[in-house]
Amino acid sequence: MSGLGFLWLILTDALWSAMAALGFAVLFNVPVRTLWGCAMCGATGHAVRTLLMEAGLGIELATLAGATVVGFLGGVFARQWRTPTTTFTVSGAIPMVPGVFAYETMIGLLTIADTSQPVNYDLVAEVIVSAVKTALILGAIAFGIAAPGLLFRRRRAEGGE
Repeated sequence: MSGLGFLWLILTDALWSAMAALGFAVLFNVPVRTLWGCAMCGATGHAVRTLLMEAGLGIELATLAGATVVGFLGGVFARQWRTPTTTFTVSGAIPMVPGVFAYETMIGLLTIADTSQPVNYDLVAEVIVSAVKTALILGAIAFGIAAPGLLFRRRRAEGGE
């Protein structure tokens, strides 16, 4: 892919991911003053994921990296706007949810459950692969969002100080 084509891919990916994050932020009724941060989290996280996937990394590890970026940005924006981190991280991570893999898993399970057809073992293998990919991507999103808070949160002493 040429340099301009690659840049166009990343910019359009970031734009549509920002729109998705913004839509979910509005749906979740976040404060209007924080909408820009929600869009930035979604755009940056998904752009990092796309960049790493284009570099040859698997979707699971690329999603972990993108979600970690969302977690860090959410923490920065939360301090800047004095709102909870989840205001930014939840809507910012939603564009990375593996909808296609989950859909393939469910359709495959329904096809396997159809008793009028004999069991297709190739389909069973495909469903297992899709289900495992879905679980790994969702786990990567959860861990990536939580990691910055777990690693860098200040611990308070027992007794309230």
